[in-house]
Amino acid sequence: MPLLKIHHKTVYRYTRPVAFGEHCIMLRPRDGHDLRVLRSELVIDPQPMALRWIHDVFGNSVAIATFDERADALTFVATATVEHNPTDPFALTPDDAAYFYPFLYDDEEFPDLQQFITPQYGDPNGELSAWARRFLDVEPPTPTFKILSGMTHGIREGFRYRRRHEHGTQHPLDTLQTRSGTCRDYALLMIEALRRLGIAARFVSGYLAMPSSGAHGYVGGGSTHAWVQVYLPNAGWIEFDPTNGIVGSHDLIRVAVARDPRQAIPLHGVYLGPADAFLRMDVDINVVTLGEDAARETA
Repeated sequence: MPLLKIHHKTVYRYTRPVAFGEHCIMLRPRDGHDLRVLRSELVIDPQPMALRWIHDVFGNSVAIATFDERADALTFVATATVEHNPTDPFALTPDDAAYFYPFLYDDEEFPDLQQFITPQYGDPNGELSAWARRFLDVEPPTPTFKILSGMTHGIREGFRYRRRHEHGTQHPLDTLQTRSGTCRDYALLMIEALRRLGIAARFVSGYLAMPSSGAHGYVGGGSTHAWVQVYLPNAGWIEFDPTNGIVGSHDLIRVAVARDPRQAIPLHGVYLGPADAFLRMDVDINVVTLGEDAARETA
């Protein structure tokens, strides 16, 4: 069973000592059948006055820190050791109702999935809907996996990865029109396109287990990453990474799931001081495979 260690360090630097408001930290990996957290630690400097852990509305683990002293730097170091067992990418057979599209969700599941089926962003001229329909066969039905895989690889091959320094995630129409964006932008585009087909999809924030210079040539190594989960009857939530063309949870370390990217920000908060006091933010992330000796020590 692959054992991985994640080290995530973020430092906010200021030109002078400032006060700090509440900070929310969403960096602890999310346990599941394919991912088990063996050890997790969060160190903050200066030490917060109070630190409490909660589960948000989606069941994500969130730390909330409050402070009572000033400093010219604020450091967060999150480390975790996880056991990662990637799941099969697609478990449906032709006998399953969702094997072909269109399909219907069960009446008992639909009320809980509705928030993930309803589009959240405008599409006044139907561009997103038209783009989503490009992945359907001319004559229905279309194999569902063909749609999901086609959209995943279509973004991977047809869009240009572009790092942005602006905060937040751009509108999916901007991503579609410019054919460029970050992993969060790609994930949101795919989610909104699938929702317009009536397929339940949600946003996932986490890490790549392989660096960008690795054998797979992935994009996003050394930083937080984002991708998509799609819900299919009898298969559950399945991972799709349009940035790297990954289907299934191979090389993906899940931290948080959400209806919208704004609900899964890894780290955010405020400082109290002059607007020009903020100097920069430094982020260092490393995901490494542990050897057998380390595995026995952790166990």
